[in-house]
Amino acid sequence: MVPDGADAAGTWSNGGVTAVLVTGMSGTGKSSVLAELARRGHRVVDTDYGDWIEEVPSPDGSSERLWREEAIGALLDDHTAGALFVSGCVANQGALYPRFDAVVLLSAPADVILERVATRETNRFGRAEAEREAIVRDLAEVEPLLRAGATAEIDTRAPLGDVADSLERIAAAAAARS
Repeated sequence: MVPDGADAAGTWSNGGVTAVLVTGMSGTGKSSVLAELARRGHRVVDTDYGDWIEEVPSPDGSSERLWREEAIGALLDDHTAGALFVSGCVANQGALYPRFDAVVLLSAPADVILERVATRETNRFGRAEAEREAIVRDLAEVEPLLRAGATAEIDTRAPLGDVADSLERIAAAAAARS
C-alpha cells in the first residue's frame, strides 16, 4: 500500500521529510500501530526498546524512565527521507516536541485499555493490580497533559488499519507544510 501523500514509488510527493511522535498511555496501541506502519514500509522507532531511555534517580529513591534527549535529537537529525514515526511516553518528551512535525496522542477509554493490557502478549505491564491502578491514575493525571501538547488525537477503538491510515495522513499533511 502506498501511503497517502506519496507517489507510486512510495516517495513523498513534495520531497518532504517528516517526524511524527506517537504518544499515549500504556495499552493505547502505540506498539501495534508502529508495527503496522513498519509493515507498510515506514521507518519506525519504539523508544521503549533500545538505548533511547535512561533510568534517572529521584530524590525519594525511586527512578524515572526518561528519554536520552541527545539520542532522540540525533535520530531526528539523521532522518533525511519520508516519514519517521517515533513512539514513546516519558516525562521529558515535551522538551523535544518542537523537533517533531506532529505530536499525535493515541487514546482509548479506561475499560478498553485495561482489557488490552490484560490480554496482550508483547508486554506484561498492566497485569498486576498495582500496575492497573497506575494506568487508571495516569489516565486521569498524565493523559490530559499529553492531550494539551498534542497536535492531533486518534481514538484507537478504531480498527488498526484506520489508525495507521490516520497517522499516514497526518505525516503527509505535515510534509506538505514543510
